[in-house]
Amino acid sequence: MISSIMKWALAKVPRPLLIRLSYLVQWVAPVIFKGSKFIDPIDGRGYSRFFPYGYGPNQREDALCPGTNSLERHRLLWLYLKDYTNFLTEPQNLLHIAPEQCFYGRFKKMKHLDYTTADLFSPLADLRFDVQNIPLEDDTYDTIFCNHVLEHVDDDQQAMRELHRILKPGGLAIMQVPLDPDYTQTDEDPSIKDPAERERRFRQYDHVRLYGQDYPERLTAAGFKVTTFDAAKELPAEWFSKYALPKREMLYVCTK
Repeated sequence: MISSIMKWALAKVPRPLLIRLSYLVQWVAPVIFKGSKFIDPIDGRGYSRFFPYGYGPNQREDALCPGTNSLERHRLLWLYLKDYTNFLTEPQNLLHIAPEQCFYGRFKKMKHLDYTTADLFSPLADLRFDVQNIPLEDDTYDTIFCNHVLEHVDDDQQAMRELHRILKPGGLAIMQVPLDPDYTQTDEDPSIKDPAERERRFRQYDHVRLYGQDYPERLTAAGFKVTTFDAAKELPAEWFSKYALPKREMLYVCTK
């Protein structure tokens, strides 16, 4: 039942309205779905269930936490930031491009962060720009998050170069993308405009590529120093079911 509702909502409900409705669900979900099957490390609460999420045939079970709107990749990133970096305590200026709902409010309240958001379309963002042409000075930010954005832009190499340019020397950048570890090379074709064909080939109607194992090489070509965080090797095995984490996802941690 919930699986069918989620498929219908993602396919039919305009994204801005879907976001507004999700905020309403967040208020009641921790009570309605209180339990111990899953824990969201972002809010620390226990839930009886997580919701399915994904477009068309690519829907994933137990993906979305209804209390925070976090997905598997968000929970992985939070655990990495909490346990493997000083992000939650060290004063820094952060540029957050296309800020995720599960992080936006929390980052905004963190006193040690000088927090700036950016987006191409959202009127709620502090800055509005195209990541392929960022109107900011060189070496501006200590930390940059730009997750699940590069698969949408025509020239991702130019976007990576721009992100590298505005990152301070020694700074941290994380740019999660949809990636199939079974693909040796990234599959891309910005000329494909048909939403159904994009969903078939790239697994979402508004994507122009699906990354493969060459993704860290593309980041390196843009100037980044890249370190791979292999969650399956670094995190306790029981966390993957406890927090509903992605079992095959790598974090490519970039520095300058």
